[in-house]
Amino acid sequence: MEHIKAWDNEYKSSTWKGHYSLRDIDSFSIKGRILDAGCGSGKYTLPLGMRGYNVIGIDVSTKALGMARSSSTKHGIDIEFIAGNLYHLPFADNSFDAVLCYGVLQHLLSKERELALSEFRRILVKGGLLFIEVFGKEDMRYGGTEIEPDTFSRKSGIIYHYFDIGELEGLLECFSVRISESRKEKRFKGRTYTRHMINAAAKKT
Repeated sequence: MEHIKAWDNEYKSSTWKGHYSLRDIDSFSIKGRILDAGCGSGKYTLPLGMRGYNVIGIDVSTKALGMARSSSTKHGIDIEFIAGNLYHLPFADNSFDAVLCYGVLQHLLSKERELALSEFRRILVKGGLLFIEVFGKEDMRYGGTEIEPDTFSRKSGIIYHYFDIGELEGLLECFSVRISESRKEKRFKGRTYTRHMINAAAKKT
């Protein structure tokens, strides 16, 4: 689909970096395999590997994966990076102890989000953990050409969906879940804008 193909073009012109935190992962002392679902150029995968976690990255962008592999080699870290989408994961049932999906679900269409959550549950062991971060509806970036409810297409071809807590709870109804949200104000040219993020830590029961 076009919004998936757009990611190669995006990574040709930029590297997605920004702030990251492994606090949630560290707080659970995960010992087994971790999947970084939608790993991009390795923003989370590489720090996890550097800290000794057994992590695998998967992404739709071959350009991003090339960047991730190059960085992994540069730092002497042995990480497997796989090309694929989140709604047809090439992994066996009950094969991961945790899935990290930060800043990814918001770039999928409604049916794709549902399939991705079903796949996450399938590959997680019982008691396995799922960590999610998505944009909230109060975020300053909300808007554009609406193609589904609260889902917008940008000129780049990439789509952005904005969640509320109820929607995320619905997607995670088969998990035991803890959800939190944060709002941070940013000032630009004399105006105040809000960054609204929603986080979930869920356990497969």
